[in-house]
Amino acid sequence: MSSQRDYYEILGVARDASAAEIKKAYRKIALKYHPDRNPGDEEAVARFKEASEAFDVLSDETKRARYDRYGHAGVSGSGGAGGFHDLNDIFSGFGDIFEGFGFASSGRSSRSGARRGASLQTRVEIDLVEAATGCTRELHISRRETCDTCDGSGARPGSRPVTCSTCGGHGRVVRSQGFFQMQTTCPACRGDGQTIADPCPDCSGSGRQMREVVREVKIPAGIDSGMQLCLRGEGEAGVKGGPRGDLYVDIEVRSHPLFERDGQDLLCRVPVTYSQAVLGAELHIPTLNGRLDFTLEPGTQPGSVTRIPGKGLPDPRSGDRRGDLLVEIQVEVPRKVSGRQEELLRELAELEAADVMPHRKSFFEQVKEFFGGGEDHDE
Repeated sequence: MSSQRDYYEILGVARDASAAEIKKAYRKIALKYHPDRNPGDEEAVARFKEASEAFDVLSDETKRARYDRYGHAGVSGSGGAGGFHDLNDIFSGFGDIFEGFGFASSGRSSRSGARRGASLQTRVEIDLVEAATGCTRELHISRRETCDTCDGSGARPGSRPVTCSTCGGHGRVVRSQGFFQMQTTCPACRGDGQTIADPCPDCSGSGRQMREVVREVKIPAGIDSGMQLCLRGEGEAGVKGGPRGDLYVDIEVRSHPLFERDGQDLLCRVPVTYSQAVLGAELHIPTLNGRLDFTLEPGTQPGSVTRIPGKGLPDPRSGDRRGDLLVEIQVEVPRKVSGRQEELLRELAELEAADVMPHRKSFFEQVKEFFGGGEDHDE
């Protein structure tokens, strides 16, 4: 099966389906293609794994949001997109989903009590220059770590968990209903197959304790607000030897006083005087790498945009192609002028009136015709 099939299509649900609808759809498909129900059928196993992969992503709010925004690329390497190596991974991760199926394989991994640790999420804020060049950040994370006193067993040192008397260590109990038998998780040990008679005093029998750890994250150049990094295995410790969860880092890039960002492109609005726009000028414009010499051509119009290739931000995924810098010219009109400036401007206005009047008359004649006659305003 191709891992690029749409996850909503695989489960046969709408993109706005609720968590309950997604779980119900997965149970139906998992029951149909369960390996114990289709012995020796590799096609059924592939379908079973494909549905489990889809459910792994769509049942997790964080993964589902990334998938909805970026597609398969957004969940690549984070548990989705082929994150299950064998069937035991599926039975371990979704043991509760298979309750009531009555298949022996549903409990393969649950007897050990091992469960994956929870994934965590944090947020990092950087400025635009850091986003352009890449940077590192220290993360201070509070998470559950394996208890040093009991080494994760949950039992007081010197004691050991005992076999559950309710299920005999199987983690499952069988209930008969007429001709049918149903397997469910043991209510006494919750599927572990063992109970703790003398719990560890430091973790109260949970096998884990809260601690603060410091980790360093490398933020790639070109990253943008709303993107997310995944640090595999930096979430909470698993239960009874289960794998660690992941740590998701949400990125926020602060706005910049000189640049506006549009993907990998940057926009810089450069103010110039009327005389510079008319006569042309040599300007120094800012870039993220320093100043750049820029020639303003004579007669440049307000709002005109010049594209300077390669002066934007790099692609955060490939690091190859850089975006462009867009220079937008804005002609500034002073609110106040000196006496000499006003004198020169009035002289210029007289010259403009004599030189431009024919064009202005032509314009107002068109206005007059548009409105069907009336007084002709030439001022």
